[in-house]
Amino acid sequence: MRLVIADDSVLLREGLVRLLEEEGHEVVAAVGDAEALVAEVARLEPEAAVVDVRMPPTHTDEGLRAALRIRAEYPRVAVLVLSQYVERRYATELLTGSPGGVGYLLKDRVSEVGEFLAALERVAAGGAAFDPEVVRRLLAHAQSDPLARLTPRERDVLEQMAQGWNNPAIAERLHVSLSAVEKHVNAIFDKLDLDHGTGHSRRVRAVLRYLGE
Repeated sequence: MRLVIADDSVLLREGLVRLLEEEGHEVVAAVGDAEALVAEVARLEPEAAVVDVRMPPTHTDEGLRAALRIRAEYPRVAVLVLSQYVERRYATELLTGSPGGVGYLLKDRVSEVGEFLAALERVAAGGAAFDPEVVRRLLAHAQSDPLARLTPRERDVLEQMAQGWNNPAIAERLHVSLSAVEKHVNAIFDKLDLDHGTGHSRRVRAVLRYLGE
């Protein structure tokens, strides 16, 4: 298959190139940052991309965000994330998004070359390959974190609250009715288990919970 590789470690990147080419695959590009990854995918339209999570400039989640962008803009390109880290927010989006052509493996848990190659081929063929440890961490977080109970729209509303907007302003910014915003706000309070209590208002406590994430 035709592949693009993205990893900021030169040694790992070149090692993957050699391994994959020895297996008969064609590595059409090997890059060290997420911006170059997306550019090469757009230019070359490979069958699959092997992507690290943490790359320049901030070394946080650039690779995962690039993977999600590729899945959205170039759905025929399969994506296999190969990393030492589980970035929960974007990993969840990757896992729950497109049902096929996607995978997430942890570098330290790939015990055999054949295991990695089989996962890559499965993903490229439209299947999925998720390390059980990745799934376990995502499920554990979802069960323990009240914020994970929020719907995407409720998270949008909470984000606007965190920016200091009141309900009428949020309704205008999100292009929904005021009553819809009020409904979402009450749902946020309920899901975060914020009763009226005393001291700080529920709105302030919700924002603090969100910022603490």
